[in-house]
Amino acid sequence: MKTMNTEEFIMLHRNDDVRALALKAAGAKDIDLGYALDQIAGWQTARRKLPQWAATEGIKYPPHLSMEQCSSEQTATYKADVAQRLISGLPREAESVLVDLTGGLGVDFSYMARRFSRGVYVERQSHLCELSRHNMGVLGISQAEVVCADSEQFMGQMGHVTMIFADPARRDSHGGRTFAVADCTPDVLAKADFVMLKLSPMLDWHKTVADFGSCVGEVHIVSAGNECKELLLVMSARFDGLTCVTCVNDGSIFSYNPQTDIQRNITDEDGTGDDAGGNGSRAPLSLQPGMSLYEPNPSVMKAGCFGRIEAAFGARQISRDSHLFVSEQRAVGFPGRAFVIKAISSMNRKELKKALGGIGKANITTRNFPMKAEELRKRLKLGDGGDCYIMATTTADGSHVLIICAKE
Repeated sequence: MKTMNTEEFIMLHRNDDVRALALKAAGAKDIDLGYALDQIAGWQTARRKLPQWAATEGIKYPPHLSMEQCSSEQTATYKADVAQRLISGLPREAESVLVDLTGGLGVDFSYMARRFSRGVYVERQSHLCELSRHNMGVLGISQAEVVCADSEQFMGQMGHVTMIFADPARRDSHGGRTFAVADCTPDVLAKADFVMLKLSPMLDWHKTVADFGSCVGEVHIVSAGNECKELLLVMSARFDGLTCVTCVNDGSIFSYNPQTDIQRNITDEDGTGDDAGGNGSRAPLSLQPGMSLYEPNPSVMKAGCFGRIEAAFGARQISRDSHLFVSEQRAVGFPGRAFVIKAISSMNRKELKKALGGIGKANITTRNFPMKAEELRKRLKLGDGGDCYIMATTTADGSHVLIICAKE
C-alpha cells in the first residue's frame, strides 16, 4: 500500500467497506488506523443521516456507536423550527440564548443554535467538548460557546436564558445519565422562557405530560421514514396546560388541540360512534372496491388521535382496534399511506381464489388479525413485494377480512 498520512488515507478510502479496509490496512505505517476508520465510518453514516455535515470538509466524527445514536438532520432541523417559532413570539430582546445541557455530539445544538443570537453547549466529557468546539467552527456557527461542565452545576450558576434544551436519555461514557428528568423543577423553568426535552418515543406521552403537569404546553411526536424517533415536550411557566399535540412524519404534519378539538371514538361492534359533541349513531360501515384506504403514520399511531383523524379528514375507522381508515372520496393530506381498494375477501377459500387471481406476490400488513404477516403469507402462498398490498384486519362486527389494495 502506498505510503500516505492519515488524512490522505481517509479521503482515498472514504467510500470503502470499513471492515474490509480494517483488514487490508492492518499494520500500515504513518496512519492512525483506528482514528481513520472512525472518520470513514462516521462520514458514511453522516452521508445518510447528516448530509450537511457530510458535505462540510473538516468535520471530525466520534466512534461509530455515537454516530448511530445521534439525531438525524431531519429531526434536528424540526427541533430548530419549533424553537424559532417559540422565540419569535417573545418580546424582542438584545439577544436570544439557547443552552443545551446534554451536548453530546452536538447535532441538535448545531441546528438549533443558528436560530439564536448565542448558543451554549454544555458537556462534561472533555473529548466531546473538543470535538464539538472543532465542528462548530468548521460549520461556521460563530455564536456557539462550548462549556465543559456538569449540567446540574452549570444550571446552578446560569442566569436567565431564552431556551434550555436537554436529552435526559443520553448517557456518558460510564453509562450515567447526563441530565435527569427530575432536574426539570420549577427552578429550571424559572431560568428559561422555554424548556424543550427530547425523550424516548417508547414513553407513554399521556403519563409523561401528567407527571410534569400544566407547564407542558406542546407535545411533538417526531417520526422519520415511518419510524418513530423521538418525543419532544415543550414546557414553560407561561403555559397553563397542553394545547398542542403535533404528529410529524417526514413532510407530513398533523396538529390538534386536545382541549378544544372534538374526539370521536368508535364504541360499538357495529361501528356506531359517539363523540364529544353528542352526534348520536352512525350507519354501519360497508367496505367496497374503489374506496380509499389509509394506514396512519407512526406518529399518529403513537398519539392515538384516531377520532380526530376521522373528524379532520372525513374518513372512518374500519373498527376500533384496526387503526385503518376508509373513505369514499380521497382524503387529501391524510397523515399516512393511501391506497385504493381493489377487492375484499373473507378467509373463505373460494373467495380468496377469486380475489387473489393472478397475484403471485404482495406486501402484507396485519392489524387486529389472528395471524402474523408471515404466517398469512405462507397460508396464501404469496411471495413478498410487488405492487399489490393486502391489509388483513377485523371489522367492527368481528369478521376477518383481507383488503386487496394498490397504492394511490
